[in-house]
Amino acid sequence: MIELTEVLELANKSGFTRAAELDVATIDLNPAVRQMCADNKCQIYDTNWACPPGCGTLDECGVKVKNYQYGVIVQTTGELEDSFDFEGMEEIKDKHNASFDRLVNTLFDKKVDMLPLGDGCCSLCEECTYPDEACRFPEKAFSSMEAFGILVSDLCKLNNLEYYYGPNTLTYVGCVLFNN
Repeated sequence: MIELTEVLELANKSGFTRAAELDVATIDLNPAVRQMCADNKCQIYDTNWACPPGCGTLDECGVKVKNYQYGVIVQTTGELEDSFDFEGMEEIKDKHNASFDRLVNTLFDKKVDMLPLGDGCCSLCEECTYPDEACRFPEKAFSSMEAFGILVSDLCKLNNLEYYYGPNTLTYVGCVLFNN
């Protein structure tokens, strides 16, 4: 059994810029966001168990979300030299992903019943088994918030977190839903 305060403490120790309580009732699975996945601008659609359609329909994602009572939203914000600082963007993303992996692995080791939703697609395996074989690590694989149809900026606002922290900054966001 784990309490919200402990998950927040673990999130803060994992290296995020911010961690806050996420009211699970504020999660809205938006078909328009999910359609952005189907438009395949990231070129990952239909190539990964954690991305649509492999992660399930929006209704199936909704059933998963409704299984959890509590949530924590995490952010990593960094400064960029300018809007073309792609190296800086990658550094912030790598820092966020490392922090997210630390948090999820710690919760996994504590046997927490959870649904982690990250920023971007699952990258546990060098090559995903999709669609020919089952996922190698279904208990550790995670979808992105967008794959579940979540408009991240709205979810941040609904949970009293900024999403935009000023010019030449970039923020990556993830969340973990859990039961205690």
